[in-house]
Amino acid sequence: MKLATSIVLLASTLFSEVIAATAGCGKTPSKVKAGTNTLTVNGKSRQWILTLPANYNNTYPYRLIYGVHWRDGTFTDVANGGQIRPYYGVPELANNTAIFISPNGLNKGWANTGGEDITLFREINKAVDAELCINEKLRFSIGWSYGGAMSYSIACTLGQDFRGVAAFSGGPVSGCAGGTDPVAYFGQHGISDSVLSITLGRQLRDTFVRNNGCTAQSPQEPSRGSGKHILTKYAGCKADKPVWWTAFDGDHTPIPSGSGTNKDTTFTGPGVWDFIKQFE
Repeated sequence: MKLATSIVLLASTLFSEVIAATAGCGKTPSKVKAGTNTLTVNGKSRQWILTLPANYNNTYPYRLIYGVHWRDGTFTDVANGGQIRPYYGVPELANNTAIFISPNGLNKGWANTGGEDITLFREINKAVDAELCINEKLRFSIGWSYGGAMSYSIACTLGQDFRGVAAFSGGPVSGCAGGTDPVAYFGQHGISDSVLSITLGRQLRDTFVRNNGCTAQSPQEPSRGSGKHILTKYAGCKADKPVWWTAFDGDHTPIPSGSGTNKDTTFTGPGVWDFIKQFE
């Protein structure tokens, strides 16, 4: 009886792993390509950049990570770097274990009017799932400012399609249709943010503290002038639905740095990669 039960559990696990792989596994991409791609969404031409890992293997189900730009930024700013490292510094840490996508917002923003930006993400998912080998249980979105707001909106509306999101210095400006599904959530915000106050960041965070069944608390935050950041990992959250919150001494920036000998080393990339890599 125990052997039979073990076989059933093993079969169930293997089946779960098989169905996590998208239809694109084993295929040679013909409609999507590394670099700039275009889709028509709601009658509008929308662009997005696809960044494949070195030596892409079409039989290996990769993580899929979206990097979402800020207000007055573009998809090339995220994909190519400049103000930030490409994709907020995550690819260099992921070490070719993830596929990255940077979509372009309308009018250099993410107003998500009528849910049209959510539709864009749905359509990109469909396009890459059909052509590339992706683990559909390991989709993530990361973004700063307006990109953080859009990542939060994705968590609200596409929570069943995304494993987790990271919102840096965001606010509820891209909407939150739905907003009841538990989704792994990483929030980061400066205590002196002069564009989107940390009160808004706490509001986004607390949506998923509730949804994920975490134990409510008031996380410690650094004092002004300390140059410090404090990471809080909420207790009591549902399995695989953690909430991490980093408050830092600083203003509205995607690349805050610490004090002392680490002053020139941002903790954003390493922090969010630690969050993402826990999901296997």
